[in-house]
Amino acid sequence: MGKVRAWTARARTSFAERAPFWASRGELGAWEQREILRGRIAELEAVLDAVAARAQADIGANGADPCYAEKARAELQAAKDTISHKWHPTMRRAAHLGVAQSHVDSALNLMVWMSSLDDITAHLPDIVARIDEHFAPGDPRRIRSAAIARKLNDPKNAELRPGDRAFLAETISLARRLKRRETLRVRSFVRIVKVVTVCLTVGAVAIAVAGYLWKHVVPLCFTPHTGQRYSIVCPTSSATAGLTRPTTTQVAAITRRADYLVVEVVGIVAASIASAAALRRIRGTALPYDVPVVLALLKLPTGALTAVLGLLLMRGGFVPGLSALDSTAQIIAWAIVFGYSQQLFTKWVDNQGQALLDAVRGPQSPGTPSDKRPCEPPGP
Repeated sequence: MGKVRAWTARARTSFAERAPFWASRGELGAWEQREILRGRIAELEAVLDAVAARAQADIGANGADPCYAEKARAELQAAKDTISHKWHPTMRRAAHLGVAQSHVDSALNLMVWMSSLDDITAHLPDIVARIDEHFAPGDPRRIRSAAIARKLNDPKNAELRPGDRAFLAETISLARRLKRRETLRVRSFVRIVKVVTVCLTVGAVAIAVAGYLWKHVVPLCFTPHTGQRYSIVCPTSSATAGLTRPTTTQVAAITRRADYLVVEVVGIVAASIASAAALRRIRGTALPYDVPVVLALLKLPTGALTAVLGLLLMRGGFVPGLSALDSTAQIIAWAIVFGYSQQLFTKWVDNQGQALLDAVRGPQSPGTPSDKRPCEPPGP
């Protein structure tokens, strides 16, 4: 038992030493955002020292309390530990950035509690803008924050009461949590799309393998009647059958093992073209989650499956007048059409992905009303 414990301890130590290397491999494009966050933490540490020193000197004058500085420093240190990967054993891509950002937001909220009146007034535009982004125009919290901003911008009535400070601190904290929740929804959406893409890919591969092993079970062949003779037309081969309708044995003899594979490859190519065309409607994002990429990858196995299923529907006579394609070229052409038609189904997923990205609002978000900011000084 003691040997097992010793081996487990050595394994944990070895993993902790290699964690930065493995985490950097799994991090990929999030490295730049990690360094941006690291720089932000260093900036806040310097600002926190200045705010704490000012709060210590002015304690009692503006209601500032320097005891929040210790907790704020602890939150910033927790953020630095998180992005160092030492306490991130799962190594999920970009998850550590969200956790670190939560610690940074907590430090910022604590700094609101300890900041002086001048500091609060200087940060009012950012505070009010963030509140406006995440609360409806008629929300009481948004209305009250606007009233506080107007009062603080009035030199004659500028006074930060303890209740106003508490309200601003709690409201901006809630706004940051709402933004984080919207970001988590984007991450959950990306994971769901990835799982669905993997499942569809497995299904497409299974169909191709089944078609290769049992080519005569459900052949993708048509038996058009031209003149007085019947023909057998498959995706990769064709032959003349005779004066009578071809039997199942005759159709199976013309079928090739690569029929399903060829149709799926054609469907994937058509879906890739549709995916490239759909990217024009997807705007970029600063989030460390590749929403446009996963949406584009979803279309590929979907196109392979719609190409096969569309041809099966035509072979079964589901589409009147199109149940007897008379050439291999026509089969391939319809496979292209059906592969591209996956856009009819995946466009709803595209719209949902873009809606989630729009929900994570930023300074340039189109969802922010364009009315006059309540933090602007009142006119004469």
